[in-house]
Amino acid sequence: MKKIRSFFSYIFPCYGVELIVFMLGLIGYGVLATIIAWDYRIVYDDRIPWDAYFSFDNRAIVTTGGGFERHPLANYFFDQIRELALFFSQGKRDGVFRLVLSWFSVVAISLSCVQVFKYLKNIIELPTYLALLLVLFFCFFSTNILLSFTPETYTYTLLFLLIFNYYAARRLQENKGISIMALTLGGVAIGGLTITNIVKVYIPLLFEKNVFRKGKALGSVLLKGFVSVAVFVLLYLNRVNFDVYRIFAKTGEQYEKFSKPKITPIWDMIVSWFFGGNVLFSNLVVRDYHNKKGFEYKALFMDTYSTGLPYVFVGLLLGLVLWSYIKNFRNTFVQILMISFLVDITIHCVLKFGLHTSYIYGGHFVFIYPLMIGWLFFAYRKSPKMLSFLASVLGVMTFYLIINNIYRMEEFFIFLNTFYM
Repeated sequence: MKKIRSFFSYIFPCYGVELIVFMLGLIGYGVLATIIAWDYRIVYDDRIPWDAYFSFDNRAIVTTGGGFERHPLANYFFDQIRELALFFSQGKRDGVFRLVLSWFSVVAISLSCVQVFKYLKNIIELPTYLALLLVLFFCFFSTNILLSFTPETYTYTLLFLLIFNYYAARRLQENKGISIMALTLGGVAIGGLTITNIVKVYIPLLFEKNVFRKGKALGSVLLKGFVSVAVFVLLYLNRVNFDVYRIFAKTGEQYEKFSKPKITPIWDMIVSWFFGGNVLFSNLVVRDYHNKKGFEYKALFMDTYSTGLPYVFVGLLLGLVLWSYIKNFRNTFVQILMISFLVDITIHCVLKFGLHTSYIYGGHFVFIYPLMIGWLFFAYRKSPKMLSFLASVLGVMTFYLIINNIYRMEEFFIFLNTFYM
């Protein structure tokens, strides 16, 4: 019973302030999701295969869990969500169906905000007012706004990564190892939704106590890792009927498809879409598309930033993260976060996989920003003047972020009213 309570305490809000954060998330995101899902067809439309907005594969994810090469176990997860949505909609893929799908996303993103607050309060031990300021900053990220009504793998990956990072940090904080059950469940849940994220599950193992000093500790880590990987691989192979060649062929095909350079300069794709687009909306552009049956539809995408101010914002954001990393270089928890972030930087910025639409990948790493800034506050906890300065900078950035993203969401609603009533 104690272990069950402990398990739920990692995931759900436990006391007053956490409950307030969760309820505000449900209200804010819930209103947005309800309006979009009930009044518009954008969340799910059988005629549109993908790319209705920002390259999200809503229909494919809901219907099949997405391609097995990138989302190896997602079909098992989304089969349950789809069937529950169909149960409430009495088998119809109508407004009720879209509403249920979107409210799953509302709960997931609201819980993600709670997870950020838990980490800031319980791991970094920030004062409540600073933790709430960072959560407010995080809540208005473009990634969270979009995922709050979008049935996608990113929505749940964000939550699962946050839960696992918080759990791992708590275990390391208490000088305890990550349990083999948690490691296996993390690998299946996180890697099952997006295969490239599975490596992040094993990063905390590198920082367990005496892992490189005592053979017994190293052996324990290797055993846990082996069991976790073995379970994941067996489940993955089972999905494709143990056809290994099919996995490699499809993976190579996907890399070739999503890694071709675009007309936009690479540096601008990295700044405007990878680092910036997941936080601060850029300009929105409408394009013409059609499915294989000839149905024509309009799709919305992000353009690069067109003025200097967004670049300044992104520069400040990255500057704060880098400052925090340098200041806390010897901090185990900071290293875990930044190594995890480096995985995404390597995949999208170095290998260029999906770089042209990297503004949709925020669910894999966007939580790093508030947590790293939280560690920067921690580094200056004994310097009131520096804390005031950093809080002021973050306050100005938050104000600009809210104004910009609300304005861009107005453009999004113009798009909905024009094409998806």
